[in-house]
Amino acid sequence: MELILLLFIFVLAAFLGFELIAKVPSQLHTPLMSGSNAISGITVVGAILALHSDSSGFSIWLGFAAIILATINVVGGYLVTDRMLSMFKKKAK
Repeated sequence: MELILLLFIFVLAAFLGFELIAKVPSQLHTPLMSGSNAISGITVVGAILALHSDSSGFSIWLGFAAIILATINVVGGYLVTDRMLSMFKKKAK
């Protein structure tokens, strides 16, 4: 029963996140990416804590996968933000 509730919350959060991001104007994407990168940084810390909280094999692999995926998200987010901010810089003549 607990697994079904957690799965329901995950699906609801994914659907709500998709709907919210799809309706954001393009001018607001850079500030939102900065906030998203900060949240993903917190996710990396949480994944590290989850990795060390239990010594079972499954939780170690799950924590390791969470660290990898959250790190990819942080790095990718910063790359996208940097690319978007470079579009607003004046070009040298």
